[in-house]
Amino acid sequence: MILLSDSATNEILRLKAKRHNSGLLLRLGIQSTGCLGLSYTIEFNEGAQSDDQVFHCNGIEVLIDSKSLPYLNGLTLDYSEDLMGGGFRYRNPNATQHCSCGNSFSI
Repeated sequence: MILLSDSATNEILRLKAKRHNSGLLLRLGIQSTGCLGLSYTIEFNEGAQSDDQVFHCNGIEVLIDSKSLPYLNGLTLDYSEDLMGGGFRYRNPNATQHCSCGNSFSI
């Protein structure tokens, strides 16, 4: 299960509207990089792949590939703004460590 906060939902819808393509789907994933070995990826895609799990969150379809799902299951995606600007924040119950950048983690 994946959860989107209200502020993350609003920001995703805002970003999606800027692309003028209502069919875009949000993709969350992981890649092997970053301070602690893994980092989050977020992007828009036009369609799902055969190994994707599709989650319906606040009216947004979220895609996660089968490789990333064990690392992201239970994730809450939030969005906040501070003096340095805005950004997505990841609350991942599977992560044992988080880097201060907020985008890198380890399991």
